[in-house]
Amino acid sequence: MRDFVSERAKRVKPSGIRKFFDLAAGRKDVISLGVGEPDFITPWYIRDAGISALKRGYTQYTSNKGLVELRAEISEYLKDRFNVFFDKENIVITMGASEAIDISLRAVVDEDDEILIPDPSYVSYGPIVELIGGKPVSVPTSGDNGFKLTPENLEKVITPKTKALIFPYPNNPTGGIMEKEYIEKIIPIILKHDLLVISDEIYAELTYDEKHCSIASFPELADRVVLIGGFSKSFAMTGWRIGFACAPNAVFQAMLKIHQYAAICAPIFSQHAALAALKLGKQEGFGAVTEMREEYDRRRRFMLGVFRRMGLECFEPKGSFYVFPCVKNTGITGEEFATRLLCDKSVAVVPGSAFGEFGKYYIRCSYAYSMDALKTATDKIAEFVKELRLK
Repeated sequence: MRDFVSERAKRVKPSGIRKFFDLAAGRKDVISLGVGEPDFITPWYIRDAGISALKRGYTQYTSNKGLVELRAEISEYLKDRFNVFFDKENIVITMGASEAIDISLRAVVDEDDEILIPDPSYVSYGPIVELIGGKPVSVPTSGDNGFKLTPENLEKVITPKTKALIFPYPNNPTGGIMEKEYIEKIIPIILKHDLLVISDEIYAELTYDEKHCSIASFPELADRVVLIGGFSKSFAMTGWRIGFACAPNAVFQAMLKIHQYAAICAPIFSQHAALAALKLGKQEGFGAVTEMREEYDRRRRFMLGVFRRMGLECFEPKGSFYVFPCVKNTGITGEEFATRLLCDKSVAVVPGSAFGEFGKYYIRCSYAYSMDALKTATDKIAEFVKELRLK
């Protein structure tokens, strides 16, 4: 029998996150800090809207773009919260931000196009680029400057084949953000090299010291930014699988065409729940979002203090819900650290190498867990670090 698996699929490495989830799944009593999922239940007013939609018989397809009311509400939300302007006709509702990332890349990448990806970054960008025949190109970032994308590092990797820049801020796994003044520094390079920007802003509501600045809010980039967002992280709606993408018209039409064939539409009851998240949430000042963010902030400060007391260098995360401590001074890589920590202490974290080569000496720990779980896990990590240093 012939080998039916495509060469591209063979070349793509399995997710480094999944690898450690699978290892942890085979063990009893594992404490995991690996999952990037809110530990909060979806706020009741959102659940109620989804239940009500089902009770009223909303079980059919919507238009491919999604409910017009939801798209209009997203347009208003982006304008009010982030000073970003997209008409509802250039917004498509997707099955989570993951589908939005996929269709945006498939809409623009041709064979051998180079796509720039800050490193470390979320695990799916590079493999998707590879699966559609493009070439992912790492742009190194460093904890020394908060894992920001710098003009110098960006300019170094651009070639005539470079087509787009993925802009994943607030960042998973580092917690880094790009403030307005830092975005302004890279805009001339984007324009000089005629690049498209695919801005993944799924953590936009989860910044702590200052409000998120969207790269899509800069007028000079208005015709070259694809903005990706969703409800999973900010509204604790991971299982509802509801996201959105906004894009300039030519790119948007290509994305919509792919979405039509690949997904048809997002689930209608999830769309009604998302509509309530924005419409009713706005009426009460997005209080539920604020409460979750404040609790994450409390955990963030706890985790930062714990790792620093262990003697591990740890950048202060400014967004998302992860800390990204450096374990280099223990004498082992992040992957070895994570593997031995799981075996010795039954605590699961994700090695930084899962997010790119520049994460080699880091581990990612999510603080989307209860304080009790975080305290128990970090006590065990502290024991492990102490034992490493005694050897």
